[in-house]
Amino acid sequence: MQSPAVPPPSRSDSPSPPIPSRGVTAARLAVVLGVASLVLLALVAAEWAPLFSLDRTISVDLHRWAVADPGLTHANRILTDWVWDPWTMRLLTAVAFFLLWFSGSRFLACWVALTSLVGALVSQGVKAAVGRERPTWPDPLDSAHYAAFPSGHAMTATVTVGILLWLLRQHGLSGPLWWVALVVGIVSVLGSGFNRVWLGVHWSSDVVGGWLFGACLVALSVATYEGRALSRWR
Repeated sequence: MQSPAVPPPSRSDSPSPPIPSRGVTAARLAVVLGVASLVLLALVAAEWAPLFSLDRTISVDLHRWAVADPGLTHANRILTDWVWDPWTMRLLTAVAFFLLWFSGSRFLACWVALTSLVGALVSQGVKAAVGRERPTWPDPLDSAHYAAFPSGHAMTATVTVGILLWLLRQHGLSGPLWWVALVVGIVSVLGSGFNRVWLGVHWSSDVVGGWLFGACLVALSVATYEGRALSRWR
């Protein structure tokens, strides 16, 4: 006696391919960061007195400490001019671009380069639109030019570190090496902003603006790129 034939599984019974969720998370994060960026931009453009008063208080206190500690100030100057300088960050992006390009991931390489370029354009565009004056001191510790908001150092570091950490995660970095990369990245982003206020060339809200705009751009870039993967699974 033959056993009854088992019908083949229907298409709906077949295991569905994994749906990437990073794009959805990144998109939600981009919205939150975008709203926060626009709120801060509006407050700075309107010269909201409580914000400007807080900026002044923080800058005056930090400048006093910086003048009293020339060794730490010199270290911050080296870090801002060489380690966390925007051109150093762009060089890291260029290295990532060439590594991706010659490994065959050419679309991803171009995507990374485009994200970095958009970050630079947004930074310069917002600076020109807002035209905020930088702090001035009778005993300046460093010099900087062009408008203050947002901090180009803080924004470029945030975009670069965010994109590089995403790429490392994309390529399977995990365990202790991932945590080392994450800590180095966080220290770099925070340090790139802190030393601009310490050296007296930015207000604290300039730095926060750079962080917010940079993080928003990274989240938007990741969400858009991951959205392509999501559409392929549908």
